[in-house]
Formats: sequence, structure tokens, C-alpha cells
Amino acid sequence: MSKDQRYDEEQATQRRASILGLQYANTTDQNKHLYPELLPNDVLYKARVIPLYADQHAITFGVTNTTSKQTMEALKHEFLDQRISFALISDAGYREYMKLYDPPKKVEYQDITLNNAGSEDLIRNVSATLDTIRSDDMLGYLVQQAHKLGASDIHLETKREKADIRFRIDGVLQPIAHITREKYRPLLSTIASAGNVSTAADYAQQGHITQDVRLADNSQVKVNVRLETVQTIHGMDVVMRLFNMRPDMYNLDSLSLSTQERQVVDGIISRPSGLVLVVGPTGSGKTTTLYSMLNSLNTPQRKIITLEDPVEYQLDGITQIPIKTKSSKDVDFAESLRATLRLDPDIIMVGEIRDLDTAQTALQAALTGHLVLSTFHASSAAAALTRMADVIGKNPLFVTSIRLVMAQRLVRRLDDATKVAYQPDETTRASLQRVIDSLPTNIQRPDMQNITLYRAGSSEENPYGYRGQIPLREQFTISDQLRQVLEQHPQGITTEKLEAAAIASGMRTMLQDGVLKVLSGETTIEEVYRVIG
Repeated sequence: MSKDQRYDEEQATQRRASILGLQYANTTDQNKHLYPELLPNDVLYKARVIPLYADQHAITFGVTNTTSKQTMEALKHEFLDQRISFALISDAGYREYMKLYDPPKKVEYQDITLNNAGSEDLIRNVSATLDTIRSDDMLGYLVQQAHKLGASDIHLETKREKADIRFRIDGVLQPIAHITREKYRPLLSTIASAGNVSTAADYAQQGHITQDVRLADNSQVKVNVRLETVQTIHGMDVVMRLFNMRPDMYNLDSLSLSTQERQVVDGIISRPSGLVLVVGPTGSGKTTTLYSMLNSLNTPQRKIITLEDPVEYQLDGITQIPIKTKSSKDVDFAESLRATLRLDPDIIMVGEIRDLDTAQTALQAALTGHLVLSTFHASSAAAALTRMADVIGKNPLFVTSIRLVMAQRLVRRLDDATKVAYQPDETTRASLQRVIDSLPTNIQRPDMQNITLYRAGSSEENPYGYRGQIPLREQFTISDQLRQVLEQHPQGITTEKLEAAAIASGMRTMLQDGVLKVLSGETTIEEVYRVIG
């Protein structure tokens, strides 16, 4: 509170005291004496009174505008041996006194590190910290620690008698804390209020939180998360997807593209029209890939418009339109895309193709001189094409509009400082050999005679043996052979036939890409099978 504001409040309090016929006490600059033996803190809070002066013969209580007459009469009866008087003080003065009687407890936030994530000691200590802080502090603290660990998601999961908190770090969930259901309720209310979702809804909801939170230790945390909520038998579960705000993330050089993959991407997105699809499950880095492509295309000579639900990261020089698709009253992607085409864009990004109408509109835009980028949920590039064919139906424009389908998954990268070399057994060697034998002829095959594999090691600093994630990718471009297969069988073509034709045309599958990364010591065979199957 500024000095001017405090002066105004004291002046208003003095006028009010005159009206009520009470003394007025200005506590702004006076020395404050405490008398803790007179009344306990809980009574000071409940009655909203403060002992301003006391001796053997008299006590003066400071009262506020909300102190009741009954409280004042009760104090006179409680201290019959002294002369009791009352003086009106400002609310700010009352708060200053209460900070002296009941100083705020110093909160020490424990940093969560990789070497203690998931441990019983950490869970116990973090749980104890969360039990002592306000709900908005809890949200800020959890987001702060998740960012420090490089986590992608925060999971809040209700159980019968508690709620579990877990972070997804490098694609794997790690237990962080347990909190009581009594403590979880205000945290859930804070999250719901900030994300504009309802705690009473019995259906799945989506929301978005963007706000700054100041913690009790005075540190500032920027909270930027996407919410997904669902009701379970024990209450509402929440997943918060963290958005990384670093601009340097969103460029093609940070995507770990091989030289061949980079050449394909550069060649495709440099064309003035066509449809580029990035496919994969939630958390596979699709949005990061699309944003990186947009950043490479972002020049003053191009008009770029995005349609997103929600807008995850604000890009300078690009028109970004948030699309709300929660209810039937909201505008959908297809309707917004048709409106966007009237704005004369060169490049359009559609956050996700979810239905027939959006797919047809995106294809039409790609055929009429626009470069369209979007995501699509599918397990592989070939599966995306067969699913798209099923959605579109028998449409000859389908083949000519698609330029690139990139499928990707993320696996954990081995920590070079702790990884342990070993020689695989014959069964593993034979399994790897079969994958290598299926590589396209244009890809150089590694020497399989004396291969060395690696498993995750451990250290005090990094007990898990992994550090960060790397992508496994496959890039599906429409070759003459693939075009012929699609034109002959626009409907009913199987994913297996399409993938075989793509491999014959030079495509490397995600499994093949994963095995090559295993043989180069970047990850483990177990990690590749965990993610791809």
C-alpha cells in the first residue's frame, strides 16, 4: 500500500470514529507494543481486536469497523479489574499488528532434482511443503519445478483418501507428492477458476491457464499450461500440459532432423502449395515440429494464419486465431478455415484435422495455391494416409494435394556419462538384423558383425540413466509408385501395402529409425519397443 493510500485510509477511519463516538488511534508510525498474554491469536483474529496499551489499571483495545458491540461488551466483562477503553484503528493497522502477533511462516521450497524424483524422501518432503502453502502457491510451485526438470505434463490423480501428483519426465511418469483430499479441493478450485473450467462438470473439459504467480518466497512463476480434466469415481483428475516459452525451441535446427530428413522438409515446405501432415500420439512433439516449420517460413513477404485450440505459443509476424470447440455453439475448424481462406493467406496451419469437413476443406485449400500444415492422430505415416483416404472417400484430388506425412514418436536419450556397453544375445542380434535387412536400398546399412549395444547406467546425479528425448521419425512423400497405388485403390487399401510401397520408394520406418539409433548408442532397444511396440 502506498503512503497516499494509507493516508486516505487513516483519514476515513478518523471520520468514522467521530461518527461512532469512539477514540481514533493512528497506528501508522507509532511504536507497537505487544501484549500476547492478554488474548490468544485465534481470539484476535476472530474478534478483530488488538491490545494497543495495557497496564495493571487500564487496557485500550484497538477495534476495526467490523468489530461487533457484543465483542466489546465481552471484553469489558472479561477484564473487570481494569478500566477498558476502545479506539478505532484502520484495517491496514490491524493487519500490521497481526503480522507481529502471528508472523508469516517462512516457506522453504525444496527443489526437485532428477536424483531424487520418485524417491520416498522426496515424496514425503514435497508433500509436507504442499501441505503448508496456499493453493495458488501450490500451482506455481508445481509448474516451477516441472519446468526445472524439463517435464512435459503434471498429472493430478484422485484416489479414495488422497490425490497423487506425478510429473512426466522424458516421457515417463515419476511420483512427486501425495496431498490430502482436503488440500486437493482448494488446489482444484484454483486451477479450475484460472482455466475457466467447472469442478462440478461430469464430462471431460479443456482449458488454458496463462498467469503470473508470486510464491511465498517472493519468486515469480509464469504459469502457461493447457488443462485436460475428467471426472473419475473419486473426483476430478487433471492433466496440465506445460508450454515451453523459449523461442529458440521452434526452429528446424532443433528438431534433430537427419541430413536426408532436413532436405525433404526444406524441399516440401518451400513449395507454394500442398498439404503437410505431422502425425503421432499426444506428447510426440507434433506442435513443436509445426511451429518450427512456420518459423522457417515466417518472412515479411508471406501471410501466415494459424487456427489453434488453444494457441500454445505466440509467434511474432503470424496471425494466430484461437478456436474453441468445446460445445455445439462454438465455431469449428472447418468453418474457421473457410473464413480464413477469404483473408488471402499464403500459409495456413490447422491445429488438428478431426473430421471430414475439416479434411475436405484443408485439401481444397492445398489444391488452390495454399501451403497447409496440420496434425492428425495416427500410429504411422501409412496409417495416416489410409485413415485420410477413409475420411475423404473416393476423391482423385486426394493424391495430388498431399506433399508430406511425417510420423514421429519420442524416446528417451541415453546419458553418455552413465550408459553401459554390452554384447547382445543371438535372439536380439537376429531381431535387429531382420530390421536392418528391411531397410530401403538407398540407406547405408551398418556393420552387424561386431555390434555393441548400450543400456541405461546410473549415477548420484542421474539415477535413471537417460537425459532428454530424441525423435523417431518416418517421412512419407508421394512418389510415382505410391501415387499409382493410391489412384488404383483410393478406398480399401491396407496400411501394410501402403507402407511396403513407401519402403520400396525409399522411406525409413520409425522402427528402422529406432534400431539405427540403438546401434549408434543414442537409446536402448527396450526404449524403442516401449514407444513403438
